[in-house]
Order: sequence, then structure tokens, then C-alpha cells
Amino acid sequence: MEIEPWMDADELVRMMETCGFGARRLAEAVNIYEEMLLGDYTKFFTLAGAMVPAGMRNIISALIRDGKMDVLVSTGANLVHDIIESFSHHILGDSEASDANLRDEGVSRIYDVYVDDDDFVRFEELLQESLPQSSEPMTGTEFLRLLGSRIDDKKSILRSASDCGVPIFCPALSDSMIGLQAWLYKQTRKLNVDAFSDVGELVDICYGSERAGIVIIGGGVPKNFALQSMLVTPKSFDLAIQLTTDRPEPGGLSGATLSEAVSWGKIAPGARKVTVYGDATINFPLMVASALTRLQKRA
Repeated sequence: MEIEPWMDADELVRMMETCGFGARRLAEAVNIYEEMLLGDYTKFFTLAGAMVPAGMRNIISALIRDGKMDVLVSTGANLVHDIIESFSHHILGDSEASDANLRDEGVSRIYDVYVDDDDFVRFEELLQESLPQSSEPMTGTEFLRLLGSRIDDKKSILRSASDCGVPIFCPALSDSMIGLQAWLYKQTRKLNVDAFSDVGELVDICYGSERAGIVIIGGGVPKNFALQSMLVTPKSFDLAIQLTTDRPEPGGLSGATLSEAVSWGKIAPGARKVTVYGDATINFPLMVASALTRLQKRA
């Protein structure tokens, strides 16, 4: 591998193709992602963990607005922090700070990122003002689309998805501050969300996809929710990329290999697939930057 001054992201990643270990895996991920963006694929994206507080929000929002993401499956935490970013900012902090002192100061810590209690107060107020009131049942994606339409920040993931008609699925929505605020809201107003309808909506998208590709950040519930939807269709994912820090030996889903998903029928036996082991806050921006540079050079 050779490093030259003024190399762009794609030139750096292309050098990695000639290397071993994680570098080669990342280079293959970019090759697969390039095919996904250029080909006629329905592009699924799953977002686990706390990638929004870590700084990945604008990348995801831009991919939605640029037509490079057709379906997003996310944890509730990422959506909560997306809303907080619409009116405030997370603060870089110290992962070794005294958590007892932070609690006294009204600060919550997400590794080395801080969020103030005042932001959660404003979040709660905003949710109580913005949640859609309805006695008629709505799907979770409809609920999030309406919520997104009421966010006054076009860099918001929820707002971008609402504007562009990209469905956001959050199968564990109740496991978040959105779920908690929705429950409080229901104590005095009408709100009827049918979470099971989301399953049918996602299955319909899978049925309607001629070819499907998926990018999995982390794993967990978003990963499984997207992959399992192929089980009741005659199809499987044709392209698959996973960026994770987890290993397969403990048997957890976040570390499960994409090859294992082939045994379930979630990913096609002949699919192009790769798992990149490492911090997604490093690998994800590199992958996207390299792929978008290639698309720009083609234009």
C-alpha cells in the first residue's frame, strides 16, 4: 500500500484492495456498495446502536435525500437523538469522566458524547406538541412519517424520510424515549399505533423488489427485522454488507455472519456479501465517501 499526498477517499480504498485483513474487506464492501447504488436494487439500510450521537446523522440524511436509500430500519435511540439534533447538539466529552459527577451536572453520557438533561426536557415538550392524535390505527411507519413532517430541520433523518417518501421502520419503538413519550401522550389523548402492520408493509416491499441489497450497521433488532422479511417471500437479498465490531462465536445476532443468514434463506447463496469488522464510525464514512467519489467520476 502506498500513500500519496492529496489522495481522495476512493484512491485510498482502492489501495486497500491489494492488502489483507480488514482493509481488503472494506474495499470489497465499497465494490458491493457501488453495485448497489448503480444497479436496479431496492436499497435497504439498518441502523443499530447510537450512530446519530456519534456523528453519522448527516450522512444518512443525505443518502435519503439523494435517492440512495429506499428503506431504513433503525433503533429508537437513533431516532430520539435525531430529534434532539434538530434543535440542539450533542457535546464531545470524556469517556473516563466521573459518571457520578456528570449526573450531578445533569449530563448523560454515551461513551465519549454528552447530552444535557435540558435537551431531553425540550425533547419531551416537542414530542407532546408533535405526536399525531388519532383514534384510527396507523402503522409505525405512518406514525414516524407524520412525526418527521413536524420536525423543522431538513438535515433530520426523520424529516428527510418524510419529505422523500422513504419508510422508516422501528420495530423496537417502545424501547426508546419516543415510546415512553407516546405512552404518556396516550394517557390524555388518542393515539393508536399498530406495530404488527409494519411487518406486512416491509414484506410487501420485499415482494415488490426485483433485486435487493442491504447495508447493516451493527446488528440487533434492525438487522433481524429487515432480514426476516425475506423469509415469507420467494426471494433473498442479492447484495449484503455488514459493518460490526461483534464476533460470531457467542452466537449473538450482531456478530452473526452473513453466510449464516444464507442458511436461513435471508440472503441468496450466490449473493455478493462481506462483513467488515471494525468501528462503523470509521468504516461507514469511508465506504460512503469512496462509493460516492466513484459515482461522481462516472458522471
